[in-house]
Amino acid sequence: MSAHPNDDTPADGKTQARVDPKLLEILVCPLTKGPLRYDAERAELISDRAGLAYPIRDGIPIMLIDEARSLDGKSGAA
Repeated sequence: MSAHPNDDTPADGKTQARVDPKLLEILVCPLTKGPLRYDAERAELISDRAGLAYPIRDGIPIMLIDEARSLDGKSGAA
C-alpha cells in the first residue's frame, strides 16, 4: 500500500487528528464541565478554565484528567 499525496500526514510523520464539529459541541471538560476549544496543530482539546489540554489519539479525545497536559507548563493535571 502506498501513501497518497493528499493524506493527513504532515512532514513530521505524525497523523493529523480531526475532530467532528458535532462532537466538539457536546464535549465538556470533565473537571470544570466548561467548554473546550480544538487545537488542531497540537491535536488537543483545550479547557481554558481548568488550564488543561486533553490529547486526541487516533481521532479519539482522551477525556481523562490524568492524561491531560497542564497549560502552565507543569507536568500532570491540577
